[in-house]
Amino acid sequence: MQKHEEFSNRWGIILASLGMAIGAGNLWRFPRLAGQYGGSFIILWILFLFIWSIPLLLAEFSIGKKFKSGVIGSFGKLVGSKLTWMGFFITVCTLGIAFYYSVVTAWSLEYLGISIGNLINGLSGGVSLGERLSNNPEYLQEQWALLSNQNLLTIALYALVVGLGVFVVSRGVKGGLEKANKVLIPSLFVLLLIVAVAALLMPDGVKGLEYMFTIDPKNLSNPTIWIEALSQSAWSTGAGWGLMITISSYSRSKEDITLNTFIGAFGNNTASILAGMAILPAVFALASSEQAAIASLQSGSQALTFTIIPELFATLPGGGFLAVVFFLALTLAAFSSFLPMLELLKTNLVRTNLTQRGIIVVMVLVFILFGFPSAYSLDYFSNQDWVWGLGLIVSGVFIAIATAVYGPNRFKTELMDIDSDFKVSGWYFSAAIYLNIVMGVGIIYWWMSQGYSQNPWFDENGAWNWWDVYSNATITTQWGTVLLLGILLNSLLYRQFVQKEKR
Repeated sequence: MQKHEEFSNRWGIILASLGMAIGAGNLWRFPRLAGQYGGSFIILWILFLFIWSIPLLLAEFSIGKKFKSGVIGSFGKLVGSKLTWMGFFITVCTLGIAFYYSVVTAWSLEYLGISIGNLINGLSGGVSLGERLSNNPEYLQEQWALLSNQNLLTIALYALVVGLGVFVVSRGVKGGLEKANKVLIPSLFVLLLIVAVAALLMPDGVKGLEYMFTIDPKNLSNPTIWIEALSQSAWSTGAGWGLMITISSYSRSKEDITLNTFIGAFGNNTASILAGMAILPAVFALASSEQAAIASLQSGSQALTFTIIPELFATLPGGGFLAVVFFLALTLAAFSSFLPMLELLKTNLVRTNLTQRGIIVVMVLVFILFGFPSAYSLDYFSNQDWVWGLGLIVSGVFIAIATAVYGPNRFKTELMDIDSDFKVSGWYFSAAIYLNIVMGVGIIYWWMSQGYSQNPWFDENGAWNWWDVYSNATITTQWGTVLLLGILLNSLLYRQFVQKEKR
């Protein structure tokens, strides 16, 4: 892709922003968290949209549009040679998410295939999913356990997802990313709406909606819900990922930064609410009692989407068709968000000495090498979600620091308000940038001080517990390795991604 390539019009970049933001985080991650904490989570999630996500997305969009150099190069140009390593951390953090996020895309594709098979069985008089569940109520849980651990089909589909994604982004912005999103995003919203209506029409489905929006004040004293709300807002909108820096580097020179950012942010949250309205009512409709439904939701299972939804549709007339519709929507959402992650890697590789073919080969090899463990082991997947999902907050802090170093008011005047008819107030943007630095550091400290593993730092033998799925030791080991590497390579990164481009 050539550096001068741009989206063809405003809708091109808006759809790319929505494609980046609306993904498996909306259909797979958001309902799981909303189910655990109900309306208390949602109110904090909306609060963080305005405090955390929108200001950071505004900053990212402005940086990408101005410097058009990818994450590492743009950081070097914005704040100079001393802080280029921050761009490196953001890039690695996002790739760390991409490596296991692509596995979610593979699961979605897998369940789409299963749903099509169930539909064909039902139409041809074969054994239906409903009959399987009557004979074995644990059928879907057993199926999930089989597919999420050491499953060759999952690994093969993961490789297929990576290969297809690399093919799309290799065709460039207009021929690949923009063209794909024109189909993916409108289709996704229509499919989500169909599934949400079907769930709400089920007996007791409305109870799920009531639970979803009921605020329990006791939850607000729990540090977990605050960090989950912040990380979900960052995860879901793409704030702190560096993806908006990547996407906006292909924006036209007269693009309205503020308006585009707000459209993308609100579009993303709308998709999340629709997903919650589909899954939570389904849980209440299927549960033996309201207490059983709440217990199921509060378990926080990653399998919620892959077990509850098929069970829901197995009980509905025409449910086989609706199951296909839902998992098609999930696959489209996951894949549309995966594409900008590949684009982020490609944008940085373009600034090396690799040929186009070399870049494609490196992208495939890197994803297969580092994503394979998550496709093979659910424990490894959960560890990476734990480490790099929380790492998004560190990335957001780094973007806020870079904006603060440049000067928020100067940043807003020189980078953000150019060509924008819709503008936010200066005090709001400045206050949010400085607040996010303090808040991000404070919430990370608060989170890690709780010790969510039985042995957060050292195991029973006194050894550094870095291999534990949910320990603080695994977080600091992986973050520390990337930070140390970035700092040691800082001068090289600046020469390669900033000075070399100026020549």
